[in-house]
Amino acid sequence: MAPILSTFGSAASRNYGLNLLSGTTTVQILSFNETGSWTAPTGVTEIEYLIVAGGGGGGSNRGGGGGAGGFRVGTGKSVSAGTTYTLTIGAGGAAQGPAGGASGLKGSDSSISSPVSLTSTGGGLGRGGPNAGDGGDGGSGGGGSLRTGAPAASGGSGNTPSVSPSQGSDGGAGGVTASNLGGAGGGGGAGAVGSVGSSSNNGPGGNGGAGTASSITGSSVTYAGGGGGGGYNAPASSGGAGGGGAGTGNDATASAGTANTGGGGGGGGGLSSGGLGNSGGSGVIIIKYEDTNANPISSFTGAGVYKVPEGVSSIAYLVVAGGGGGGGTIAGGGGAGGYRVGTGQSVTAGNNIAITVGAGGAGGPGTSGGGGHGHNGTAGSNSSIGSPVSITSAGGGYGAHGSVSGDSGGNGGSGGGGSRGNSGGNGNTPSTSPSQGNAGGDSNNSGNLPAGGGGGSGAVGGDGASNSGGDGGAGTASSITGSSVTRGGGGGGATYGSVSSAAGSGGSGGGGDATANDTTAGAGTVNTGGGGGGGGAVEPAPYATGGAGGSGIVVIKQE
Repeated sequence: MAPILSTFGSAASRNYGLNLLSGTTTVQILSFNETGSWTAPTGVTEIEYLIVAGGGGGGSNRGGGGGAGGFRVGTGKSVSAGTTYTLTIGAGGAAQGPAGGASGLKGSDSSISSPVSLTSTGGGLGRGGPNAGDGGDGGSGGGGSLRTGAPAASGGSGNTPSVSPSQGSDGGAGGVTASNLGGAGGGGGAGAVGSVGSSSNNGPGGNGGAGTASSITGSSVTYAGGGGGGGYNAPASSGGAGGGGAGTGNDATASAGTANTGGGGGGGGGLSSGGLGNSGGSGVIIIKYEDTNANPISSFTGAGVYKVPEGVSSIAYLVVAGGGGGGGTIAGGGGAGGYRVGTGQSVTAGNNIAITVGAGGAGGPGTSGGGGHGHNGTAGSNSSIGSPVSITSAGGGYGAHGSVSGDSGGNGGSGGGGSRGNSGGNGNTPSTSPSQGNAGGDSNNSGNLPAGGGGGSGAVGGDGASNSGGDGGAGTASSITGSSVTRGGGGGGATYGSVSSAAGSGGSGGGGDATANDTTAGAGTVNTGGGGGGGGAVEPAPYATGGAGGSGIVVIKQE
């Protein structure tokens, strides 16, 4: 989930150009740029919504522009308090090579799950050229390719499947020139059909159809413009307003649709080798609802923006980074993502503050045999509340691989576990006060080679000892959301052998369990910043891959 939150005034005093509080009623606006979930708060019975799907990819070499993703809006949609809804954000359709005339790909759908059950359809593909055929159907249709003889290649049909009101428009037809030197059709937009490509020599592709404006966020923003078609040795075509990518009139690569607008990708032109099309823009979902709960809480599990409401001058926060990945082959556990909490943090009403949520690091591959060796996991990514608050939690350190002489665990918010007699990585790196994490556990180079556990936000990682891998360090509990939740556990350290009980357990708070055999280690739990478990080994190869670290989270509570 990637929410962008704004809080507006009560129905009696709403001013959508500002964030106003009135009594205990606020209007919450959340924008989701990535797939996630939303739970309807207590007392919420209906929402207003905007759903835009991913735009279609543009075709290559006088190819059609991609159609915009379907665009749907509505008010008074019933929801049930306490019900969790999955919000799926459609990706833009990719462009494809070769430049000689490949078609783009259709965009992916965006939707709010049952029982709301609303779907906007991905934009139609822009057909590659020349002589490749009609544009693809979708939320809005893709542009048709240039042809050397009649009939012209049609643009794809928009509003497919049909909904009311319509979710989009048809793509433009391609031009027809015996010399093959004209233009392809533009992709359809939410508000207008794509333009027809030129049938003149050295004529441009058709412009993308215009998108549609919405003021659901309090400001007018245009979404779902179609991509421009490609032409031959001609001026570039324009993408439709609302994120449509421009087409080219030569061998240059066309422009992509703008992210989180559902704009169609531009079609590539032609001159010598032919220009590549480009990808459509990803979609977005925005929901708005009245909230009567005091001290609203905003949880971010993906990138977004927090707009400070009028009357709010301080916040409490929780910032957890992505956990480190466990290493492969008798490896150390990944360190937990950095964990920072605070209260009384000063903010300024009206400021837009960027939120970043770190991804978990990948687990390190195990030895495949034939003289190869395992690999360290990768470090988790940072989470942050941006300027002027400027609070960052560091990604968890990687777990060390256990092949040959092994390695030390990586440094990070909490450190990764070491292997083959090497030490664990340092936690609280870079240093913060209070500390954001702890060191990873050390390892042992005897017996079944037990590796160290990853450090947790609340405790150091366990050392590998005797024939048991070190346990991941424990995480830390927080009640910022109203319920006590533990996050930031380290990943367990692995061992060599087939006795699973000898492998280290993940720390409380989402740490992944290690293995003592060739089974892939446990991943850190999503949105806890837990470290991934270390991968074990038992003959014969291939040996185990480490577990991935869990993604982070940012929670803000108005004080």
